[in-house]
Amino acid sequence: MGLFSFIKNAGAKVFGIGKTTEEEAAEAAVEKASKLTDAVRSLDLNVENLQVNVEGDLATVYGEAENQATREKVVLVVGNTEGIASVDDQMTTAVQEPEAQFHTVVSGDSLSKIAKVYYGNAMKYPEIFEANKPMLTHPDKIYPGQVLRIPVLEQ
Repeated sequence: MGLFSFIKNAGAKVFGIGKTTEEEAAEAAVEKASKLTDAVRSLDLNVENLQVNVEGDLATVYGEAENQATREKVVLVVGNTEGIASVDDQMTTAVQEPEAQFHTVVSGDSLSKIAKVYYGNAMKYPEIFEANKPMLTHPDKIYPGQVLRIPVLEQ
């Protein structure tokens, strides 16, 4: 009989069974957005009207954070998730504060080594640890590729 060609994803459209690749991708994005929203809420990060949308490897975050630190932590929770390559921060803050710097952990990094680079003092590592709680549970538990907040030190 030979080789027959078909429209790859038309079956679900024609017969109403199954789902197209686009429908499956849209459902997966909604599910991932829901899980990311739940993750942020589980960390008790105070954001009013929190909404996370996912499209491919881009997450967009909306809402009003109580302060800049909370806003940055939300971005980190979402961005340090497998499958998310970038975060479009559309949040606002109730209180305006200076923005922190961000550092992507590389192999061989430690919080004290990072503190030495940003603050000139390795013993300032608790500042970085505290700034990344509750995402970090121990100062030694960081991994390459993870993005950390490096807050402005108060004088």
